[in-house]
Amino acid sequence: MLYTDSLASALGEILLVSDGEALCGLYFEGQKYYPALPEAKEDPTLPVFQSARDWLKRYFAGEKPETDLPLRAAGTDFQRAVWALLSEIPYGATVTYGELADTLSAQRGRPCSARAVGAAVGRNPISVIVPCHRVLGAGGALTGYAGGLARKRALLRLEGGAL
Repeated sequence: MLYTDSLASALGEILLVSDGEALCGLYFEGQKYYPALPEAKEDPTLPVFQSARDWLKRYFAGEKPETDLPLRAAGTDFQRAVWALLSEIPYGATVTYGELADTLSAQRGRPCSARAVGAAVGRNPISVIVPCHRVLGAGGALTGYAGGLARKRALLRLEGGAL
């Protein structure tokens, strides 16, 4: 069973999704791959939602909250490996898709393309908390964000990162 909650943010309405124990999704309204969850039950009282709302409130206030939320993102092994790398990008820092591909290639012992990494980054179901907005194109180009480039730019500015 999936549960949902929603909250308003400076960047638009956010949908939170949980399996009852862990956060499984965080989506901006209208973002690419926004899930259809007809069987999900709205339950804002779940502790994980309360923790996620607190984390987001602190984040949007300019704090650097620790990501100690229970997260459970559904995806392929490759996607989960990419999302794990995203979680290691420090607050206010950025990396390129190519750098992530090089890191993943070294970890896995086989080549990995920046394009494949980009596809996995784009499918990240836990936006903001798993910071896919910190990934840039070659040469630091502001490219690709399922929530839209305006949101990506705003998140990077919030963190004081270079654009």
